[in-house]
Amino acid sequence: MNQAQIASRGFTKTTRDVLSLFKLRIGFIIMLTALAGYAITPGGNIGALQLAVLALAVLVSSASAGAFNQYIECEEDKLMARTRTRAFVTGALPHTPAWLVLIVAMLIGSVAAAWYVSNAAAAFYTFLGAFFYAVVYTVWLKRRSWLNIVVGGLAGSFAVLAGAAAVNPVLSAEPLFLALVLFLWTPPHFWSLAIANRAEYAAANVPMLPVVVGDARAAQIVFVSTVALVLVSLIAPIIAIAPIHFAGALIGGGYFVRKSWQLAQNPNRKTAMASFFASLLQLSLLLVAAMVDVWVLR
Repeated sequence: MNQAQIASRGFTKTTRDVLSLFKLRIGFIIMLTALAGYAITPGGNIGALQLAVLALAVLVSSASAGAFNQYIECEEDKLMARTRTRAFVTGALPHTPAWLVLIVAMLIGSVAAAWYVSNAAAAFYTFLGAFFYAVVYTVWLKRRSWLNIVVGGLAGSFAVLAGAAAVNPVLSAEPLFLALVLFLWTPPHFWSLAIANRAEYAAANVPMLPVVVGDARAAQIVFVSTVALVLVSLIAPIIAIAPIHFAGALIGGGYFVRKSWQLAQNPNRKTAMASFFASLLQLSLLLVAAMVDVWVLR
């Protein structure tokens, strides 16, 4: 291997490490929720460039919160198998205060961009989404209470409201319902993952629900939470007579309920991960179906 190839491989690895720092997979889901919030809000008609900038602002604000999470939890991440290969833990990226400067700059820039292309309300919700994940969840609650992910889950709800506020700062029922769905989705989604990794959370002294009440009880709560989530997710498309939205909510929700029921009957890593991935499918179908319903049928 020549020097150019070595340098190219090193650059590729560094780029991958930096991108993983920002948790972009989560960020894209958060961005999708903002677009869905915009789509289902009556009267939505801002320009394509404005919408693209708003979506990017939500993505960047989420990325800043994800990077802050990894920066703050560098030492704790060493205690868990699924996080000990992160770039700050391995030393692939230097754990220096310069990252905090970049993180704050990203957050300020994203909030300012949301304000510039839409309004103060959209900017405020963009800020709140990052704040709840970075500060409320990561700093205040994660190691103090099993309610950590319940309250921290508001980050996704605020992204919905950011998209809706870009259309109208006075929020209507449609985005409020979707924000409630996002709030209800986060606990069974994350608790499924926590059941699969309960031993690691216990070793790291993180009071996730399965650590506090055990896998069996946590799995039952996941199932009940999933049923509540799916029932609420069906309300908005029924009221709006939105058949594609309803179909997405029903199909994805039914699959998630089935997998969470299997988890409740036999709580183990396999059924927990199946429930976790089902939650991702459920949310993706719901959001895409809601947007398609608006843009195709209305």
